[in-house]
Amino acid sequence: MYQIVRHASAAVLTVLTVAVGASPPAGTAPGHGYVWPLTPQPQVVRGFEPPPQPWAAGHRGADLLGEAGQVVHAAGPGTVSFSGAIAGVGVVSVTHPNGWRTTYEPVDDRAATGTKVAAGARIGALASAGSHCAPRSCLHWGLLVAADTYRDPLTLLEDRRPILLPLG
Repeated sequence: MYQIVRHASAAVLTVLTVAVGASPPAGTAPGHGYVWPLTPQPQVVRGFEPPPQPWAAGHRGADLLGEAGQVVHAAGPGTVSFSGAIAGVGVVSVTHPNGWRTTYEPVDDRAATGTKVAAGARIGALASAGSHCAPRSCLHWGLLVAADTYRDPLTLLEDRRPILLPLG
């Protein structure tokens, strides 16, 4: 199957990768300036699960396994556009030059709003309170490509590959 698809037209390959949710958001190629927000590369304990409707339940990000106190890095260059607590949980949002926002929670010792950051810059420390993975600690990492349009943040990373599923 891979041999056949590899030689298929770009349009067919795009349709296949979009269908399985592995293509990057429109306007970028994976790996262009984006890095993992935790190092070393963390285990993904829960992936992106888009809701069927914008208001419905879903998982609007990826949960990355980490350790309380671990440094949280900006995934890409930009400006910290929010740094504070929401419902008692520390949150950092970074707005990137293309207008996208990456979000990180739970985060303590957060960079201040307005701070300019490079990809990989420290924006805080992983908190244990408020983790989606309790009793373990994990970082919930999100990507918004418009005010209310969430995408899979893992598609920003260069080592993500399309997963082709069998037909039928």
